[in-house]
Amino acid sequence: MIHAYSLGGYHIALDVYSGSVHVMDGLSLRAVRLFERLDRRQTMECLRKEYPGHPDSEPEALKSLLDELDALKDAGLLYSPDDYSRCANRLREKDSPVKALCLHVAHACNLACSYCFAGQGNYHGSSALMSLETGRKALDFLVAHSGGRRNLEVDFFGGEPLLNWDVVKGLVHYGRELEKQHGKAFRFTLTTNGVLLNEEVIDFCNREMHNVVLSLDGRPEVHDRFRVDRQGRGSYGQVVPAFRRLAEARGGKGYYVRGTYTRNNLDFLRDVLHMAELGFTQLSMEPVVAPSDSPDALKEEDLPQLFEQYEQLAFEMLKRKREGRGFDFYHYNIDLRHGPCVHKRLAGCGSGTEYLSVTPNGDLYPCHQFVGEEAFRMGDLGSGVTNRALREAFRSNVLASRPECENCWAKLYCAGGCAANASHAAGSIRGVYRLGCELFKKRIECAIMLQAALEEEAPSGA
Repeated sequence: MIHAYSLGGYHIALDVYSGSVHVMDGLSLRAVRLFERLDRRQTMECLRKEYPGHPDSEPEALKSLLDELDALKDAGLLYSPDDYSRCANRLREKDSPVKALCLHVAHACNLACSYCFAGQGNYHGSSALMSLETGRKALDFLVAHSGGRRNLEVDFFGGEPLLNWDVVKGLVHYGRELEKQHGKAFRFTLTTNGVLLNEEVIDFCNREMHNVVLSLDGRPEVHDRFRVDRQGRGSYGQVVPAFRRLAEARGGKGYYVRGTYTRNNLDFLRDVLHMAELGFTQLSMEPVVAPSDSPDALKEEDLPQLFEQYEQLAFEMLKRKREGRGFDFYHYNIDLRHGPCVHKRLAGCGSGTEYLSVTPNGDLYPCHQFVGEEAFRMGDLGSGVTNRALREAFRSNVLASRPECENCWAKLYCAGGCAANASHAAGSIRGVYRLGCELFKKRIECAIMLQAALEEEAPSGA
């Protein structure tokens, strides 16, 4: 399967099953498209008709071009077969090790963002804070169910986790003790709205957190439209100085300034660039996922403008990289030479099997986006995963189980997409969130173009 497209003056052919990316001229790209379904004679005839008088459409030039395409095919870099389907049914064991937990240390928040999927932090239930005892049980659970995995991941999530800061610190310290006892290595992440960030929190995070996710929606007027406190006051002026202090002190450790764009700022590129101008270099901007009747929800009619925004973002990033003032955008960080492993390509994020969310009272859910939906409660820390049917549904929810994805060129980058988004949009974890699919494919096209351009310009041997 080939995905051929042109963007920013680059003509690109992605060989889906090998992952090879070929940058070429327009005539060669057309040849790649034709040669996938036609024989040599037919391909040459079509090219001569479509490019009359073009020097590269002469017989000898076309013969040489098709010889090159044949050589790439023989090398497994073009028109490669689908070898992935042979692995499709051998992805997860019945009891796959758990490698990551999302700890909901606070079902409470000091902001009241109207687009919040978590119901302003309490997940449409009662406010609650996780106790240190429950948190310790969660880390014990992770270690006990991690099998031979050494590297384990824990995300402190909410609501707003800084509302339960002493427990966060206590759990990090407990995790460090477990590392020594069991030969494990914890990678902790904190996601925060920044309202309670102070020097003590910043120092601790920069010492102990593998990654920190900072919620900022961009320009002041955009951020303050939604990210308001309980009195309706915007939080931009309070959180940005703290975010800048934390990012400047990270010392090379990972962080992301993560925004959400809605139908109210379809020009989200301006928000990304605003964050870059503030000095942040690790950026992410996510499309809102909201009920279709919400005034904030994205619509299919918005796609052309959103596509243009993603393209212009890629062009601007390329320009700034050339000028030595580049920044990273989460969705454009792809590795053209290696890419995700086979398991990741076919099985996705592992929600409900390798990855679980833990509520303040110790209930287990497939991931943070399912928390509060009783149908998706999998068990609790005391009894473990008791809803075996639900676990099996997530275990078998892999790319091969989604027939609508079979002919999609981007399927090995998304593994069928987010189960939660599919469930909320289509009523099934095996469904398809179509608008999200279209945005994902555009981001991948832009990411490939950007990375191909940077590799092409890199000094030899770099």
